[in-house]
Amino acid sequence: MLARLTTYIPTAILAALIFYFGFNAMTGDRGILTTRERQATLAEDEAELKALQAQHAELLLRVKLLRDDNLSRDLLEERAHVVLGFADPRDYVIRAPAAAH
Repeated sequence: MLARLTTYIPTAILAALIFYFGFNAMTGDRGILTTRERQATLAEDEAELKALQAQHAELLLRVKLLRDDNLSRDLLEERAHVVLGFADPRDYVIRAPAAAH
């Protein structure tokens, strides 16, 4: 009886391995059933990347306008008003209540 069972052990091990790898191919992190989730995550990440690239380009432009060789007077004046808290006498200042944290 034991001799008959030992002949089926390699077949049982092979069947268990096939089942294990087949199950992981379907439901694993990179499995067939999780493809939609990965594609949705990829689309969200690509949208975030585009937004960050646009923000980066805008910041690069602002930095370029503040350099010595290409100084934008308007941007420099705006930054001075913000940093120093001064306003031109011809400016209209509207104070908004401070945002609660």
